[in-house]
Amino acid sequence: VVVECDRKKLDFMSRTHSHQGVIAQAAVREYASVDDILNAAREKGEPPLIVVCDELSDPHNLGAVIRTAECAGAHGVIIPKRRSAGLTAVVAKTSAGAVSHIPVARVPNLPALLKELKDEGVWVFGTAADGDRVLYDADLKGPAAIVIGSEGDGMGRLVRETCDFLVRIPMKGKLNSLNASAAAAILLYEAVRQRL
Repeated sequence: VVVECDRKKLDFMSRTHSHQGVIAQAAVREYASVDDILNAAREKGEPPLIVVCDELSDPHNLGAVIRTAECAGAHGVIIPKRRSAGLTAVVAKTSAGAVSHIPVARVPNLPALLKELKDEGVWVFGTAADGDRVLYDADLKGPAAIVIGSEGDGMGRLVRETCDFLVRIPMKGKLNSLNASAAAAILLYEAVRQRL
């Protein structure tokens, strides 16, 4: 049903306050399962490439990660149920529509999820400033899950301890860390480069 209304009504309805004169009301996108993500890789005949976001609270960061993951051909994104942004209107807008094309799963316990992925033959690469290897020395050609830590604290202790490898991005400037979505992009596109 199409309903015409004035701009004030649209301003009131818009969560992002940037509606371009049109708003659609729809159900929130359903979360996928981890099996959906692994099956997407199997159907393409590719080793899984998964992004795991450890408590990304900024919806703009999560949206940017989802957008980059979709562009890089990742098979899915996994987020925790607690202390994380969910699939909100802001996330959808920031993802430029990528939330419609890549499965996003929501799990109650990330360390348990990482153990399940390892049982499926997926190697878990955590990002950390003090990682024991530079990301360019990591083999991302096989089944891989890339864990991106939260904006302030990085990965939680249990998540960090569950990773197979801790990789670092070389820092040449005076700052010692990147935005979470920028770090995800660098790792994802190193995986893309290795898989070409």
